[in-house]
Formats: sequence, structure tokens, C-alpha cells
Amino acid sequence: MQNDLLITREPPRQAGVIRLLEQSNAYAASLYPADSNHMLPLDELEHESVSFFIARVGDAVLGCAALVGHPDGTGEIKRMFVDQTARGLKLGKRLLAHLEDEALQRKITTVRLETGIYQPEAIGLYRKAGFIEIPPFGDYKADPLSLFMERRLDAITSPASS
Repeated sequence: MQNDLLITREPPRQAGVIRLLEQSNAYAASLYPADSNHMLPLDELEHESVSFFIARVGDAVLGCAALVGHPDGTGEIKRMFVDQTARGLKLGKRLLAHLEDEALQRKITTVRLETGIYQPEAIGLYRKAGFIEIPPFGDYKADPLSLFMERRLDAITSPASS
């Protein structure tokens, strides 16, 4: 399956993607109260400042992730999610590498994210890729259920892609 996997920049308004985003919403809702969920809605994923990537094998959508460009020149990772059937294939690492490459192409050298404290796999992925904890950024408020992280990208290489 790894050899058949493609990660491409595509519009988010597709049946398979919407299904995946609904799974992501349900997963987050099972872990956190509504005021601690900071999901970007579908219409905002279609904004011109967003690069949206889909991981698929054939027509099956297995994962997605978005990079949102901000006016301050930073980028934010949003809606990173891998279908349960594809866990263990290192899709998160591959999606993250695509986001970092996209950030560099867009001249974004600082990438940030917010994730929940009950997602150790995601936190481990980000830490392994060189993300460090930071205070809340942008419009986020301090939340004991949130973890804020950032990574300054090296213009030459992307550790997530190695």
C-alpha cells in the first residue's frame, strides 16, 4: 500500500474528504469539550491562504492535512488526520513533510499548531519532527487541554521528510 500512496494538494470539498473530516470531528469530540476543539470548518479550508493535502490510495482518502498561512508570515497546521484503517503507515509523518515543504515554498519559516493533550501519538510525531512547546499564539487562549507547538524550518532540509 505504501507504494500506491499519493499525497497531493487538492480541494477539500470531496465526499471522501468530508467523511474523513467528520471522523476527525467525532474523534476530537470524544476527547475534548466543544470549547476546547479548534477545528477549521470546511468553508475555511477552501480559503486561498490554505494549502490542503490529501493522502490516498486510488479513490480511498486515508489522510488529510492543511497549512494555513497567516498575515504575520507564519503557518499553522490544521485538520491533520489519518483514517483509523491507515494508522501505522507513517502517513502523519509523510503529511507533515508535505506541509513543511509547502511552507518553505510559500516562504513560511515558522510553523505552529495546537493539539490536544490526549493525543500522545500526534504529540510524539510533532516532537520527533522538531516541534517545541510554546505559549498560545494568534487568537488561541490558554487551555489546560491544549498544547501549542512551533517549529522553525531550515530552508535546506526538512527533518520530517527524512
